[in-house]
Amino acid sequence: MKKIYYLKTCDTCKGILKQIKNIEQFQLQDIKEESITVKQVEEMYALTGSYETLFSKRAKLYKEMGLKDENLTENDFKRYILEHYTFLARPVIIYNDQIFVGNSPKTIELMLQKVNN
Repeated sequence: MKKIYYLKTCDTCKGILKQIKNIEQFQLQDIKEESITVKQVEEMYALTGSYETLFSKRAKLYKEMGLKDENLTENDFKRYILEHYTFLARPVIIYNDQIFVGNSPKTIELMLQKVNN
């Protein structure tokens, strides 16, 4: 599978996608226009082993809802990701059986080494 979950309005996501040489080989899903499904989140979980890894603690709603002061479980992380797209760390890039979550320089460098070779 070659899939990218992203936001087309996010400049960081756009910049990362521009660095992928054969972007047409990927199925792109703008998570604001097309909500992620339970099956998709569970596929991501199967590759990461953690819903918390998929969860964005930088989301504005995370602070607004006071979630940073709560002790969230894996089920909570999954539920919030499914409830609102901003809770998914972006981008999520699935390349064959590997997953790259978020936009840290290290993650993006590893992903680019895999997909551009």
